[in-house]
Amino acid sequence: MALMPKRVKFRKSQKGRVRGNATRGNYVAFGEWGLQALAPGRISAQTIEAGRVVASQSVKGGGKLFIRIFPQKSVTAIPAETRMGKGKGEIEYWAAVVKPGTVLYEVSGLSEEAARAAFARVAHKMPIPCRFIGRRPTI
Repeated sequence: MALMPKRVKFRKSQKGRVRGNATRGNYVAFGEWGLQALAPGRISAQTIEAGRVVASQSVKGGGKLFIRIFPQKSVTAIPAETRMGKGKGEIEYWAAVVKPGTVLYEVSGLSEEAARAAFARVAHKMPIPCRFIGRRPTI
């Protein structure tokens, strides 16, 4: 089942726009390897779930998968061939707003080759370009 918030302050949200690079959530924090977004965009809850399924199949109990994004923005749509007016449409799906540099998924307990292969399959599902990154060495 797709992710969505338990409750929100307002049911319908404005579109907004994504400006600038990510200043938070832009490094590998929980695992050893990560998948980082290179462009701004919205990733639907269904796409996040599809990436989770593919990554968990690739991990196969050998490691642990971390999902670093959550869909908290409601995206509305009006039915096709509807006249103007009559208000804002109903919620179509939930999406996560992603800035360039945001880490989408992380994995631990896998070799670099296995993690790279797993994230290549996940990146293929994503609507934005992504890259494979490793954890920075700590001092």
